[in-house]
Amino acid sequence: MKPHRIIWTLTAVLALILVGILGYMGLEGFTFIEALYMSVITLTSVGFGEVHPLSNTGRLFTVGYIVMGFSGLAFASHALVGSIMETVWTGGKERKKMNKKIAQLKSHFILCGYGRVGAAAAEHFKANQVDFVIIEHSVEHCQHIAEQGHLHIHGDATHEETLRAAGIKSATGLIALLNKDPDNLFIVLSARELNPTLHIISRAEDLSSEHKILRAGADNVISPFASAGMRIAEALLIATGRQAGKESLTSQWIEVQKGSSMAGATIEEVSRQMGTRIFGLRRANQDTIFPGPELSLRQGDQLLILQDLGEPQTAGEAIAPHKVVIVDDNPVILRLYSRLLQKAGFIPIPATNGQEGLALILAEKPAVAVIDYILPLLSGIEICKEIRRHPDCAEVKLLLFTADERPEVQQQALAAGADLVIRKGPESSEIIEAVQQVIRNRPAPDA
Repeated sequence: MKPHRIIWTLTAVLALILVGILGYMGLEGFTFIEALYMSVITLTSVGFGEVHPLSNTGRLFTVGYIVMGFSGLAFASHALVGSIMETVWTGGKERKKMNKKIAQLKSHFILCGYGRVGAAAAEHFKANQVDFVIIEHSVEHCQHIAEQGHLHIHGDATHEETLRAAGIKSATGLIALLNKDPDNLFIVLSARELNPTLHIISRAEDLSSEHKILRAGADNVISPFASAGMRIAEALLIATGRQAGKESLTSQWIEVQKGSSMAGATIEEVSRQMGTRIFGLRRANQDTIFPGPELSLRQGDQLLILQDLGEPQTAGEAIAPHKVVIVDDNPVILRLYSRLLQKAGFIPIPATNGQEGLALILAEKPAVAVIDYILPLLSGIEICKEIRRHPDCAEVKLLLFTADERPEVQQQALAAGADLVIRKGPESSEIIEAVQQVIRNRPAPDA
């Protein structure tokens, strides 16, 4: 409802009453109270008797006052009701328009919770021109979100129907930022069930909640206080000259996978080879800050590093995250493998057809290329043949996966230059293990 219309309506009614008061006091000699009473009962047409018998002049004034009052009140009522109807209509229309926009989103992000952390995340998404939807339970926060022009849903993010309304089936990622860890845990459980390929990051206040949320299906769990403490400590080291300044820094957890060259190596060796300091070690649900340099790593350990996104990798970073190009025309499989590879510490680069995949492999020269056998535009066999014609891609390992179990298909793939042929199966972890296997057999680049 528009405030100026309400003010105008009240002003018009008061003006009509004032005209009646002045008229009855001046023409009939009524007191103020008598004139006010006469004006109100005349305007409202309640039919009470006159205070005093009216003169002919008073009766003529009353007739004119009734006509004027009726017209004025009709106008005021029309403005007031119209304003209410416009508010209701506009609100419903805006909600329908917003819901339509949300339904059309693809590969967007869902932000659950709009506190201080959520507001900062939304502004970062907006600055990077990324599509996102906010789910917020507070009406007050929703009003602020609407003022910012963000797409949002007023509802409870722990309910499946709310997540569905936010387009979780077609979303790429979700951030759970509610204030209570049990609520974030429930969001992660529901989101992972609704979209198995979704990349999920959750907030956790208590350290004991991190493992539970990870087991529920989150890809990463972040404690705002721990992250803030690390950034503050890092800023102090830079300011005091204990460490060179870096830009575009981001924290990252890297897991020691089965068969990884990191297993058995010491913290000092891994830190030196990766070219970055290891700030934390997570082993058997226990976290250690600044682990000792002589400590040997085991399979399943997780390392917390501070990574410079703008710093190019050097040739000696043999165990730094490797690039893996994935070529598949099935978007569900593409997103699933991308998420699993990223969780395993790789940098996935997806492609949806043969020509796009070939161009990416030639441009990126990844450690491994995972290629589907049947693809639009170019087949997996054709990609392998073309890659092997380029000497600068000789070190790229080609992994072909197919549902065709015929021996001649495998022989044809190997003859075309594939390093490994894997049959498609229900266990997606086989692809990850195969990538790790070919990387272990990949010769280290010259220093």
